[in-house]
Amino acid sequence: MNIVTLLPFIVLIGAMFLMTRSAKNKQRQAQQMRNDMQPGSGVRTIGGMYATVKEVHDDTVLLEVAPGVHAIYAKNSVGAVLSDAEYNHIVHGIDPDDEDATDTPVVPDDASSLTESVDADGDSADKAVELEKTDALEKADTVEKADDAAEKTDAVEKTDAVEKADEADEADVKKIDLGKDDTVAAATSEDDKRDGGTDAK
Repeated sequence: MNIVTLLPFIVLIGAMFLMTRSAKNKQRQAQQMRNDMQPGSGVRTIGGMYATVKEVHDDTVLLEVAPGVHAIYAKNSVGAVLSDAEYNHIVHGIDPDDEDATDTPVVPDDASSLTESVDADGDSADKAVELEKTDALEKADTVEKADDAAEKTDAVEKTDAVEKADEADEADVKKIDLGKDDTVAAATSEDDKRDGGTDAK
């Protein structure tokens, strides 16, 4: 047989070998990841649910999907084991770059600092209430100004309408006066004709 005729088959077999090899590598890495799971680590299932590992068994995993809610999953259903920083960022919204989130709260030594913080909190609450009141007053002022402007424009429109109505009335009166003048003129012209006609006779 000629090697040229076998070349397409050799290329096809080589491509299939490379694809199966990469798939086997991915399966091996996923199996290693699932075997490395420990209680307390955050995981994402293949369905996209985030949970915390509570117990690891041979073929199953006990996951806490919500506080106090546990479910048993097959190990193969775990899609990825997440790092603590990534899990906290996704589930709890804690930014790993934020320094305040990593700092532990300071516990005071005496009770006087607790009362001072309560007073400070009360002052800040009072300030917040005052800010809300000033915001409400500002909003009310803007509403009143808008109402005043609307009333002014309404008044201007009304006066314009009254002026136009007055002009229309004056035009009607002029027409009526002209009509009277025409009738008077017609009557006098008829009288003149009669008088002129009688004079001519």
